[in-house]
Amino acid sequence: MSRTNFDQLLQAGCHFGHLKRKWNPAMAPYIFMERNGIHIIDLNKTVAKVDEAAEALKNIAKQGKKILFVATKKQAKDVVAEKAQSVNMPYINERWAGGMLTNFQTIRKAIKKMANIDKLMADGTYSNLSKRELLQISRQRAKLEKNLGSISDLTRLPSALFVIDVEKEHIAISEAHRLGIPVFAIVDTNANPNSVDFAIPANDDAKDSVEVILNACCEAINEGLQERKVEKADEKAAAQQDDQPKAKAEKAEEAE
Repeated sequence: MSRTNFDQLLQAGCHFGHLKRKWNPAMAPYIFMERNGIHIIDLNKTVAKVDEAAEALKNIAKQGKKILFVATKKQAKDVVAEKAQSVNMPYINERWAGGMLTNFQTIRKAIKKMANIDKLMADGTYSNLSKRELLQISRQRAKLEKNLGSISDLTRLPSALFVIDVEKEHIAISEAHRLGIPVFAIVDTNANPNSVDFAIPANDDAKDSVEVILNACCEAINEGLQERKVEKADEKAAAQQDDQPKAKAEKAEEAE
């Protein structure tokens, strides 16, 4: 069964591409027709690509790995933050700092700096500072939180990227490629679907379009997380059962 259907995508406006003159010829296989100078995306292809991407994302989540969501464009920022948080995944929706992946250790240091400021604030170390110094530290903390707060739990490189608008987030994509990290993306008619590993052809400018696709993908991620929980619980139960005969044997030996 498909994770989304033609009517849902149609209602959300996923089929509206860009003006014909702005098209990328590599998107030709995903374009259904042209209407009033605008390219219309073939939603049957979108349904298939959503299913393919969702299945791969589910498997990544099932392995306990992290997927980093990236969307810094205004229309997608809030919905991406909401959906990523719903499945406890990291996200970037302010700005992509160059080297976020390729220079990950430096980014981790900045996150640790944020944690240290919190610690020193809490234990009273900063109580002797002047108001001006405190204000400077608070501003520094706020800037770090704005840019990196949403990835503060990311202790290692993500196992995948999910990007909204491959043109806008090209730096993130090139960093992921350099490190061999697979990229999932919503790709509009003005972009190259071959620049990512899992391209979902759809309107990347409308909030509803982004939301309906993210709903399907995050539902799959959640399934992967739940299956992981069940497997862990089963493993634990099996381990306890294996230990029971051993414990009985040990007790019997002690009794002798």
